Amino acid sequence: MRLCAGHEYKKGSCSFTCWAPKAKRLDLVLPGPKEARLPMEHHGQGVWHAAVEDVVPGLRYAYSLDHGPLRPDPTSHLQPDGVHGPSAVVDHTAFRWNDAAFRPPALAEWVIYELHVGTFSPEGTFAGAIAKLPLLAELGVTVLEVMPVAAFPGARNWGYDGVAPYAVHAAYGGPEGFKCFVDAAHGLGMAVILDVVYNHLGPEGNYLREFGPYFTAEHHTPWGEAVNYDGPNSGPVRDFVVANALHWIRRYHVDGLRLDAVQTIHDESVRHILSELSLAVKDEAERLGRPLRLIAESDRNDPRLVRPLAVGGLGCHGVWSDDLHHALHALTTREKRGYYTDYGRAEHVALALEHGFAYRGEYSRFRRAAHGQPPDGVPCEAHVVALQNHDQVGNRMRGERISHLTNIEAVKTAAACVLLSPFTPLLFMGEEWAAAEPFSYFTSHGDPGLIKAVRAGRRKEFKSFGWKGEPPDPQDEATFAACTLDWQAREKAPHAGVLACYRALLALRREEPFATRTRVSVSARALLSGGKEQGAVVMNRTGGGREAVCLFLFAPKTSLDFSALLPAGNFSLVLDTGDDAFGGPGRAFAAPPARRARIPGPRALVLVRETHLEGL
Repeated sequence: MRLCAGHEYKKGSCSFTCWAPKAKRLDLVLPGPKEARLPMEHHGQGVWHAAVEDVVPGLRYAYSLDHGPLRPDPTSHLQPDGVHGPSAVVDHTAFRWNDAAFRPPALAEWVIYELHVGTFSPEGTFAGAIAKLPLLAELGVTVLEVMPVAAFPGARNWGYDGVAPYAVHAAYGGPEGFKCFVDAAHGLGMAVILDVVYNHLGPEGNYLREFGPYFTAEHHTPWGEAVNYDGPNSGPVRDFVVANALHWIRRYHVDGLRLDAVQTIHDESVRHILSELSLAVKDEAERLGRPLRLIAESDRNDPRLVRPLAVGGLGCHGVWSDDLHHALHALTTREKRGYYTDYGRAEHVALALEHGFAYRGEYSRFRRAAHGQPPDGVPCEAHVVALQNHDQVGNRMRGERISHLTNIEAVKTAAACVLLSPFTPLLFMGEEWAAAEPFSYFTSHGDPGLIKAVRAGRRKEFKSFGWKGEPPDPQDEATFAACTLDWQAREKAPHAGVLACYRALLALRREEPFATRTRVSVSARALLSGGKEQGAVVMNRTGGGREAVCLFLFAPKTSLDFSALLPAGNFSLVLDTGDDAFGGPGRAFAAPPARRARIPGPRALVLVRETHLEGL
């Protein structure tokens, strides 16, 4: 039995199903001036059921366990009055989809754009976000990654404190709004993946433990007790999570899920919950006749996540590969605290560009242990890499973007590393124009004790990085408002130049034959002079009868021996991030120098030659 929807509405009638093994009696309550309490039938194994006629969409309902207080449905689809209020009936048959002909792009064609609905547009809604989607399609984005939309307390939150995993946050536009968003994205040729949190629930409005053993004291996460995937009565909890994934795919037409922090999903079962989830999604993809993708966020450099189930892997299609971000950040900003302790040399950038993981079993000073495994056999497109994402920006004390921490030319150079790599790139909203707005941590909790604990927790979290001062108050609405993107800025200097550079880099990635997704076509190394690093990396790419030499220069001046860097042949310069068309100081040269030259940086240079005529 796969426990699924809390309710199913069909033509005026509605059936309600709830797993509540802790209850001796369960009442379906229809609040209102004339409150109705309907005893539910127990069908065994803690499953309760009721059917009601003459129901209209939007009808409020709740559950009462053993005559206790009213509680929202654990599988509620909408919480119109907040996470503490009653749930609402949703008619999923009413929406008229227009995406029957849409097919998601192949994974090798993915360019992911991560967005937070509440701060992506001034409106902070799905409708506001829809208005901006044509700009992303024009940029070259092929996949939208939406940060969690599951209902959370208050109106402002990143979404990782969600407590109603099946409900679309009402303030964003609810179920109808999210369906409109997905339908609009598909109409523009972009796929949608949803960020889901299967490692914990938020602390406020979390009533699931009153219904059943959803959590366990045997494992812990950084956010408290872990979800019960392997303890007594864990079967229905596993069903709850797998059915949640199918809920988003079937009812909202999402093309995949980004699984938050899978290293904190604790499961010692014979079949790991990620394997079960992967198998269910695979079966659903076959049933629908379209690909569905699971992207695992993990900081472990663990290739097992993306190896097929048949060879003992967990069957996901993509894995977070943070090493390139960490290496680029440490090299460009010179930050060396926290997990950046392990990075800071050009060699780390080169290793990440060539292998996906820079650490493949080497000792990590930050972790005080060997870190990672070689990603042998893992396709390039399975590595998701980024220069910025919500974690790396938002978990800074003041939510600074990299453009706040180093100069724009260094930012464009680092962006070129990510976008010209053979891996799947992710952009964080506003990155493409070096948005001036921070992305700070914000909440709108109602519990004074929790508010105090969150403030104290943020201060403690920042100690390992040595950041001084007071972080913005997460509970202050001004903290949230300061993060809303200013879309008009993208047309002004210096933002317009950065945007033009991102467009050109994405066009190269999309159109150049050398930009393949195969490991054999890529090699990278740090440039040395007298045995010392020059703060520069060279990456060679080949494919489709074209060969490229990509130079990433992070130092103010770099001495380059072009006779050694460029194989014999007629190379032409196809991109220079320092071009004045990108708001830079101007191209370093019109044609590649014949011998050693000092090149001003930071900048990225892409030199290309034809190879298909050689030997004729």
